[in-house]
This record gives sequence, C-alpha cells and structure tokens, in this order.
Amino acid sequence: MKIQQPLSLIPIILFCSAVLAVAGCVHKSMPVPESGANAHSGFQTSTSLQALASDEPVSAGSVSNLEAPDPAASEIAPQNQNDKNNSAVVKKDPVDDDQAMLDDALALTDSAQEYWEDNDMDEAIESLDQAYALILKVPNDPKLSQQKDDLRFMISKKIMELYASRQTTVKGSYNAIPMVINNHVQREIQSFQTQERDFFLEAYKRSGRYRGEMVKALKEAGLPEELSWLPLIESGFKVRALSRSRAFGLWQFIPSTGYKYGLKRNAWIDERLDPEKSTAAAIAYFKELHGMFGDWATVLAAYNCGEGAVARVIREQKADYLDNFWDFYERLPQETARYFPRFLAVLAIINDPAKYGFTLDEPDKPLSCETVTIERPVQLSTMADKLGIELDDLSALNPELRRAATPNTAYALKVPPGKAEAVLASLDKIPKWSPPKVEFVVHRVRRGETLSLIALRYRTSTRRILEANNLRSGRLLRIGQRLKIPTRNMLSAS
Repeated sequence: MKIQQPLSLIPIILFCSAVLAVAGCVHKSMPVPESGANAHSGFQTSTSLQALASDEPVSAGSVSNLEAPDPAASEIAPQNQNDKNNSAVVKKDPVDDDQAMLDDALALTDSAQEYWEDNDMDEAIESLDQAYALILKVPNDPKLSQQKDDLRFMISKKIMELYASRQTTVKGSYNAIPMVINNHVQREIQSFQTQERDFFLEAYKRSGRYRGEMVKALKEAGLPEELSWLPLIESGFKVRALSRSRAFGLWQFIPSTGYKYGLKRNAWIDERLDPEKSTAAAIAYFKELHGMFGDWATVLAAYNCGEGAVARVIREQKADYLDNFWDFYERLPQETARYFPRFLAVLAIINDPAKYGFTLDEPDKPLSCETVTIERPVQLSTMADKLGIELDDLSALNPELRRAATPNTAYALKVPPGKAEAVLASLDKIPKWSPPKVEFVVHRVRRGETLSLIALRYRTSTRRILEANNLRSGRLLRIGQRLKIPTRNMLSAS
C-alpha cells in the first residue's frame, strides 16, 4: 500500500503558529464596521464594505478601492454623563484571562484525544491547532510559564502521534503477527541453535511461571497471544532482568515509560517487576503503538527503541512508499533491526521445535498464591520464619518489593496457597520494621578522581556508591558530576 512520508512537525507547528499570529494581528487592527441600523456604536460602514457583507457580487474594481471610513465623516453620538458612569467597569486581572485561555487550550487538547479515539483525525488536528493558537495569545508571565511549556510539550507530542498514525501506517492485521522466514530470521534461528541454545532453553523453562496469565490478558485485550513470547528476548523471562539502559522487569520498561503507563516506583516498590501490572502496561503500550504504525513488525521495533526513533527513520525514507517493516529494516539501529527477526525466530522454534533441532522440556509450573492485606512495614524474612516457608518463595511472589519488606501503606502481599489464614493469625506477633535512616553527602567529581579514590576518601566502598547512585560502573564518571555518598551513620545502620 502506498504511504506518504510523515510531515516534519516543526514546520507544521511554526506555519500554523505564524498564520494564527498574523490573523490575530490583522483582526485586532481592523476597525469594527457598523451598518446604519447600528450607528449608535460610533461607526458607519462604507458602501463597498456593505456590498462585501451582502450576498450580492462585488466587482473587482469595488474591492480594490475599499477604504477605511473617514473618522471626520462619521457621525459619533454624544455620550451623556450617565453613559459615562455606566461605562466605568471594574477591570479584570489580565492573568485571569490568560489562565482562562490556557484552560481552554487544555480542554481543546482533551477534545483532540476524543476525536482521535473516534478516528476523526481532521477534527483532532483542528482542535490541537486551536489549542496552540490560544497558547500563542498568552503573554510571557512567570506565573504561567510552566503551564505554557507543559501544554506546548503535550500538544507537540500529540501532533507527532497523530501525523505518525495518519502517515506511517502500513497494511497489517490487528490480531495476527505475520510469520516470515527470510535470511534475517534464519540467522537468528541459527544463533539460538548454537551459542544462545542454553539461554533459549532456560528462558523457555522459566516462561511457564508467567506466560499463562500473559496469554489470558492478551486475549482479553484482543491482541495476538504470540506477544506473550516477547519477554523471552526482552528478559529471558527473568523478573529482575536489568538492561544497560536501566530497563527493568519481564517487559523491560525504563522508568519514564513505566510511569506513563501507570507503573508506580518509589522507595518501597517498583511495579515494573510486578508480572501482572507490567503486562497490563505492556498491553496499553502495544495498543498505542499499533494505532500509530498499523503493523506488528513496526510496533515491536518501536517498542524496542521508541516510537520517535522509528518515526524519524520512516520520515527519512527517500522512497515515497512504505509497504512493510522490511522496507526500512536496514536503517534501524542494529539492536532494533535484530529485534523483530529474533522474535520471529522464537516463534518458529516454538511452533516446530523438532524442525530446528530442539527438544523442549516441560516449562515451570505457574506461580499460584493468595493475597493478604498488610497495613504496616514487615520484613519478608521475619514473615517467612513465622510461616515456615522459604524466603525465596515469598520473594518470588512479591518481586516488586525493593526492600524485601512491605511498604508503610496498605499492601496486598502474595503468599503461598493455604498460608493466608496463618499470616493473619500471626501478624500481631510480627514486629513492625523500621528501615534504616539513609544519610548522604553530595560529592562533585573533580578532574583525575576515580570511584576508588572517592570511596577511600569517605571510608566507604565503591559498591555502595554505585548502589546509591544507580550506576553499573564507575568508569563513566564526568567532571562536575554529583554523587551521593552514603555516610558512616548509614553504613552502621544497615
């Protein structure tokens, strides 16, 4: 199917903004004409203007000779004292009017989302244009600058999504992932057959713990159940898998994307590690990406490297058509280019393991549990001792707990089947846990300093500094970088 290249968003926004700004200036500079019936306002309309306002045709000569009414020839009704008194109106604060315009812009942005969901792209873009025009009318004011910036970002993002969905969609089915075995896929199959064979077999075995619930959720959402195999190449079905880009969990969400799709992250929990909640977030992300790109190959590429990166590659295509994913496959980053072929390789092996030399053992059994609401912080190790169960089993049911303890708010703790009543019976005997007080000093990295030297200076370890700053390595320190250094009080407390 022939597809137009998506338009560059910056010219679109600048063009619309310039037109709207000029239109606003012209509108403000024009006098308000009045007919004879409305002469009490102080203006009369020239014959040519009246002709333009009527339904009768106007000659080219009459249009070219239009002139503004002569103030001297206009009859202005005198204003008596009572009219002057009545015209004295209390002036409104201009900031109130500006805030009202920003509120209207936000309402128009919400309307654009509704139009988009109804597949009315033209009305959606029109609403965003109007919203942006309102923002342009709001003068610079420190009190409103943050709101203006937030709205600009929101509108720009929605415009990009709208144009991407309208201009980069390719032919694809919502409920099916097309199976293709080409040279790219065959190369990934060979990798799984050789150097990655153990990884594949171990990941397949772990898949049994989580995949059943994933398939159920995907079916309820109307998405292809084959997507349940995506965590095999994302995380190897390891719930605590952490990537170089700080993506975490089975579905490998980075913090910002996880937050966008409702995954909470604080000092106590990280819901990217919750199999059920992260699956729901992944489904929401898949739906949005499919609405933008239209086929699952492009969707999965965008899932790996971001929708913006894929949209840029599509925009940069010199050809004016885009039939499928393989048209721009080689222009993607190497890791992303391999992503979809690896996924197809996994599906090929799963569908016919004997053909590719695999014997797949029985996968692990699904994790089953009961839930108990805990209202206060309790260490999992203490609870495991009271229940007579393995700490690893209790931790595996609650991987999102960052401190191996329940948070200081109500929390639905998962426990092995048959243990819920025992937890409730022994809860009063389990002491409340108070986390150690974390104290830091901030150190600015200087030229020539290494992590080892900094650790020696503060009498701590490089490992603790790395953990406190969420760093994987100390080799990438930058001059001027600020590091949190755990103090001796913190070390003794932990």
